Amino acid sequence: MEKISILGCGTMGHSIALSAAWFGQNINVYGIDEQDLALAAKGLNRKLKVMAANGLFDEEEANRINSRIYFSSSLEEVVSESTIIIEVIPEVLELKKEMYARLEALVDEDVIIASNTSGFMPSLLAADMKVPQRFIVTHFWNPGHLIPLVEVVKGEKTIDATVERAMAMIHSMRKKPILLQKELPGFIGNRLQYALFREAQALLDSGAATKEDIDAAVTYSIGRRLPVTGPLMTADLGGLDVFSAISNYLFEDLATDQHSGETLTRLVKENKFGDKSGKGFYDWEAETSDKINEEREQTLIHFLKNDLKRTGGIRP
Repeated sequence: MEKISILGCGTMGHSIALSAAWFGQNINVYGIDEQDLALAAKGLNRKLKVMAANGLFDEEEANRINSRIYFSSSLEEVVSESTIIIEVIPEVLELKKEMYARLEALVDEDVIIASNTSGFMPSLLAADMKVPQRFIVTHFWNPGHLIPLVEVVKGEKTIDATVERAMAMIHSMRKKPILLQKELPGFIGNRLQYALFREAQALLDSGAATKEDIDAAVTYSIGRRLPVTGPLMTADLGGLDVFSAISNYLFEDLATDQHSGETLTRLVKENKFGDKSGKGFYDWEAETSDKINEEREQTLIHFLKNDLKRTGGIRP
């Protein structure tokens, strides 16, 4: 069994730690100071309580999971026995490169260094590494303890053994790894997500529909079938002749904007960032935010319970 360490104890860091500890791993987690570590421990405990309350495991198992996670502000201590290190620090290129330099001075050459980046390409991140063959991207999706998908992206110099070990680690967490065959900005998931977001912005900016109806068009239609059939399988079920014909006349009318839309740009300039600032496309009072986040969490737990019930993990 690999010995996993996680660098970064924020929301994604401790969520990934929970995923690994749930299925028997002892995990070391690094945070920059005691305040960050205390916040991480608080967030971890809340997630464990919610998962236990929803029947994913009992309180006794929640305590066992918690006991497998060790927090420390000593980088040397956290990585001293690691065989795989997952970096989950802020999306700042120089910060990440500085961390990799520190790690290469501390660990053996066969220790895998993985990044949870959601956008940087691995060859860019590993450009200054002494041993880039051991570097790989493992992009967990937020919330990391509830969403099964992990995107695996190899760099130009990443060796097959690194890929195989990373995939095995992800499987050990009962998650679903997918492998991007070549480096692309945004990987797979974000390219699909932002194609939809671009069209949603265009519909709103043009006055074609309200924000509520645009969101409803997803949550009450295509969103209902996407958990079962992705876009290509959906096309197979609907008939490729039909989907080809629609593509031929519709694609030329779809949005091709290269930057954020008019409404989004204005909102950002007005410091309206969404939930975290209280206003965005929607108004976010504390009660509204709590209600929506709880509903989303309950739905994701429902899907996860079905995954575990069906296969003992996620579908192969």
